[in-house]
Amino acid sequence: MSKAIIGRKVGMTQIFAADGKVIPVTVVEAGPCPVVQVKTVETDGYAALKLGFLEAKEKALTKPELGQFKKAGVKPCKHLKEVRGMEGYNVGDEVKADVFAAGDHVDAIGVTKGHGYTGIIKRWNQHRLKETHGVGPVHREPGSMSANSSPSRVFKQKHLAGQYGVENVTILNLEVVRVDVARNCILVKGAIPGPKGSIVTLRTSVKSK
Repeated sequence: MSKAIIGRKVGMTQIFAADGKVIPVTVVEAGPCPVVQVKTVETDGYAALKLGFLEAKEKALTKPELGQFKKAGVKPCKHLKEVRGMEGYNVGDEVKADVFAAGDHVDAIGVTKGHGYTGIIKRWNQHRLKETHGVGPVHREPGSMSANSSPSRVFKQKHLAGQYGVENVTILNLEVVRVDVARNCILVKGAIPGPKGSIVTLRTSVKSK
């Protein structure tokens, strides 16, 4: 059975293992996530749980959004997400940080930090042009686009300037180092996508070693 929980990225720190090694970890404020809806194959065509995270004010929600929380008898939440493979939960139950334990391997899903409209050097890690006479006045331009006679066009997928960041990214096979149930915190080894305060989802690793 797979497990999942919604959380908020607090930031990074480091802890010391029993043998004195330094372990870089990301602190995730995970849950508690109330179960807002239980979807079944008979009624919805597939089985899933709809989890909520972070309480919201009623005036911030629309009537349809507010109706599903009142039907479930759960306080309104800012964030909702469906997860599959979790069994044994009913509407109103809470998924807490202890759903995972130290040593588990998880996948971290989040939205990367936005960098706005950026050039090819920042976006694609390309080299600058030579800073010698005859190259300027622009040394950070993409350079040659394509031949002018054949194919007389720029190929698709060419690395050019554009929007960088704000993408859904999944980091696979991260190890859970520690779980603090009292503070609703999960410490994950390594870095996970997104800036501080962003919403992330931790799930059981789909490609565990």
